[in-house]
Amino acid sequence: MLGPVTGALRMFGAAAGDVAHAVDVLDLVPGESPSDPLEARDPAYIRETLPTLRMMSELYFRAEVDGLENVPDEPVLLVGNHSGGTLIADTFVFGQAFYDHFGPERRFHQLAHDLVFKVPGVRMSLMKYGTVPANPRNMRRALAKGSALLVYPGGDHESYRPSWESDQVDFAGRKGFVKLALELGIPIVPVVAIGGQETALFLGRGGRFARALQLDKLARLKVLPFQFAPPFGFTVLDLPGRIPLPAKIKIEVLPRIDLREELGTKPDLEDAYDLVTGRMQDTLTDLSEERTFPSWARAAAVAAAAGWESGRLPRGAPSTPSVD
Repeated sequence: MLGPVTGALRMFGAAAGDVAHAVDVLDLVPGESPSDPLEARDPAYIRETLPTLRMMSELYFRAEVDGLENVPDEPVLLVGNHSGGTLIADTFVFGQAFYDHFGPERRFHQLAHDLVFKVPGVRMSLMKYGTVPANPRNMRRALAKGSALLVYPGGDHESYRPSWESDQVDFAGRKGFVKLALELGIPIVPVVAIGGQETALFLGRGGRFARALQLDKLARLKVLPFQFAPPFGFTVLDLPGRIPLPAKIKIEVLPRIDLREELGTKPDLEDAYDLVTGRMQDTLTDLSEERTFPSWARAAAVAAAAGWESGRLPRGAPSTPSVD
């Protein structure tokens, strides 16, 4: 028990120090924040705090992660489906499982929206685990350093899909990961997760509201989503805050995909995109069908969408009311 407590205190200390630096206009706080996010990853910090994440994964989310042996010991794109809004439980679960399996010394980076790095406290804890701002330059630099790089092509579009669409992979046609894999000649390893969209009742993306407020220009946001979750009930873009519900998180790491080996020397981007997303969708469908009892989030979504007292919303049901 001492390990998780010590890890939690270490996390709190890192977050508090980052907040102190953010408000230190007189430059009184010793030390400096790292200027290069790729160099902020801290194996010692990861080792000290892993017991805390492990306890959260095992007890709170009852996590299962299978297939990590499919991650090769070389630069690789780990392509995941994105769930859970900004409080992405499956990412924390996967990060803990990855470092437990390969050790904190293995270089592993994850991409996150720029807004994450504007929140003092949150950003430092994530950066120490290898999280970097999502942009092409950081992707290339991470892979050039031999990293396993976790990317979420669906971004906020997928992460804020309605709870009743939790069994759907939705990258919104974004093919940048395919272009990069082909250009650099690196393999893709799909990472398929389920459960994140059950950590709250996600009511829709709010795309029309985001467009009306021009959030894309102001903050690179194409969504203004609505959720229902404790402790505040109704939230917008996870604000003023929420506690993720203890949905079971299950993650399956699929065998590597070498696009040129499967599609020839000059693969069509559309064919490559369909190959990766198709295999991910097949796996996500299987994982969804294994979930015998839906969480309250899915049950409430179904009831609100179709007026049923129980049951499961048929895939693609046109009557689903989402805030878009």
